[in-house]
Parts: sequence; structure tokens; C-alpha cells
Amino acid sequence: MRPAVPEVAVAVTSRKLRAGLVGWCLLFIGAGALAGVLPEDRADAMYHYYDGGGVQIDGPSLLMRKSVGQSFSFFGNYYEDSISSASIDVVTTASPYDETRTEYSLGFDYLRGDTTMSFAYGNSEEDDYEANTFNFGIAQDIFSGMTTVTLGYGKGNDTVMSNVDPDFEADMDRQSYRLGVSQVITRNMLASINYEVVTDEGFLNNPYRSVRYLDPTSGSGYSFQPERYPNTRTSNAVGVRSRYFLPYRAALHGGYRYFTDDWEIDAHNADVGYTQPIGPWTFEVGYRYYTQSAAEFFSDLFPYEDAQNFLARDKELSSFDSHTVQAGVSYDFIEGGWSFLEKGTLNVFYDHVWFSYDDFRDLRNNTGVIPGQEPTYEFEADILQLFVSFWF
Repeated sequence: MRPAVPEVAVAVTSRKLRAGLVGWCLLFIGAGALAGVLPEDRADAMYHYYDGGGVQIDGPSLLMRKSVGQSFSFFGNYYEDSISSASIDVVTTASPYDETRTEYSLGFDYLRGDTTMSFAYGNSEEDDYEANTFNFGIAQDIFSGMTTVTLGYGKGNDTVMSNVDPDFEADMDRQSYRLGVSQVITRNMLASINYEVVTDEGFLNNPYRSVRYLDPTSGSGYSFQPERYPNTRTSNAVGVRSRYFLPYRAALHGGYRYFTDDWEIDAHNADVGYTQPIGPWTFEVGYRYYTQSAAEFFSDLFPYEDAQNFLARDKELSSFDSHTVQAGVSYDFIEGGWSFLEKGTLNVFYDHVWFSYDDFRDLRNNTGVIPGQEPTYEFEADILQLFVSFWF
């Protein structure tokens, strides 16, 4: 199983959304898998690497979790991204850049009877963005532990800046509400359903990104102007997951998640996977499919300048889909314990992703092409995680 540390963002490479996604993960770092049971004492050290679409992201992550007495479990996490971007957004409207993002998070779980309460705080900083996130969660076992009900609330306060304009500074606030139920269906099958509402308010677009519009006075046939988003966004998501344990120690797992928001984006995400232990080795394979519709104010090419109140050309707000194949292996190199260590594993996980955009066009090498008839954009990405985990 992959460690409970934040993963590098796969489909999102914008600074603001990447920081927000990692921040919202804090609740799940701080919460135990089941009420009535504290998370195990463990330490994880990970190196992550992403390469795709002209973007390279890599760096370390360190996680430490330790129980104190029978009721408390504390954790601390350090996470770093070194980002080098020459993405299609950058090379067509700006200059490539390099930067480093660091995140610190800490929290604790408190166990009382069949109830677990979780608290977490995280801070993420880079040259032009700072995010502070607070999360609270509560999990309650009922029906003799056969059912677990979870509630969660998160609040984020972000500050958006610009390396181009030192006087620019804007705020963004996020709130997240969660409700989940997990159920033991049979002795071999677990299932869960989760519902989430997220509200965003403030400066929600990227201060560097531009949209393009038809301009007959330009040599290329089009010009650019800054993006302009609404200052509010509300999204709803519901997901179901299940895991079935096979007689020969293997397991099948899968899930589906539906997302919708008031920007008229509808998204579907489905995945399936298989886990097989063989002696000290554990092998995992999986497949994930994602598809979404475009935001109502997205266009690859607007008919003229200021064509509407809100304007976006972020490819992550366009219609696109992706396919991901996953493979991983873990090796238990401390079977039966050693000294104060109960278990130790070496782990390697690799994902390969194919992205295909329906209405976002590739403006590179477009000499002589009529605006709006450029080929649609697509790219592939590789994601690698190497980590070692210790239980004590």
C-alpha cells in the first residue's frame, strides 16, 4: 500500500491548484483509517518524480507518526517540490521558469472509545503563492464496528502573488465539508461512500495565464489578454469504493467518483486495481480513467477582445480525458521485526498517463495555420515514487 504522504499532482500543474490539492490532503494524513483504532507508529521517506507536458517536478517527502499513550497519535510531514516548467501554457505566452515549493504539516488524532477526532494544519510556500490549511475530522464506529461514519471540515486561506508585478497580491479562501460511510459487507468485502462540498472565494485564476482572441491586425491572426474568472466556485463530489479480499491473500479494489460544479464542469473518474502478495513481495497493478467537460467560460479562441464577462483558456478547464496505468512493488526486508522495528518495506510505484484534450489547441509550430484549426493538444506523463517505510 502506498504511504500516507501527499502525492505529486498528476493532472494539475498550475501553482494555485497544486498547492490547494496538497493542502486538502491533510485531513486524510491526520485521520485514522477506522474509528476506534489509532494509526500505526511509522516513518516514511519518499522521493517523487513527475515528467510530462514540458513540466518536471521532483523532491523528497518525510513523514513521522508516533503514538503517545493510548489516546493520542501525532504526525509531522515535510514535502518539497522542485518545479521546472516549459509547459505549453508557458512557452506560448511566457518564459519557462524554475521554482521550489515547500510544505510543512502537523496534526494529531485523539481516540476516545469508538470515536477518533483528527486535527491537522499545513503551510505551503513558493515565490508567488502561500497556502495555509486547517482540517478537522471525526470518525465514529457503530453497529459493533461494522459501520464507520466520518465527518470532516477544512478551511484554507491562500495568498496569490506575482513575480511579474511585485505590487500584486490577492486572497483566496476555501472551505470543504465531508461526509462518509464505510461498511463491512461480508467477511471478504469492504465498501464506502463519500460526499464532499468545496466552496472557493477570492482570486481563483492564475495571474500569469492569458486567453487568446481573433485579431485581424495581428500577424498570427490572434492576440492575447489576461484570463478573468468568477470570484466564487462551489463543487460537489460523490464517490464509492470497494475492496474484495480473495482467498489466496490477493485483493481487488475499485472505485468511481462523480464531480460537478457551478462552472458547469462535470467529471467522471473510475479506477480498478489488483494486489498480490508473494512471500515478502507485494505486487500491485491498476488502471484509471478520467474525463470531464469544459467550464462554461472556457474557449480556446474567443471571437474578439472582452467577448464575455469571464474568460479562461486553462487546459485544465477544457474538455479532456486521461488514461493511467499503474504498477508497483513492495519488499518487506524486516520480516518478523528487528530491534525496535516491527516492519520495514522498500517500495517502487510507477504511473504512466495519457492526456487528450478535445478543445484546447497546440499553438506551437502553427505558422500558416488558420486560427482555431490548430491540432488539439495531447501529451504523456511519467510519475515515479520511491519510498522506504518503517513501523515501530
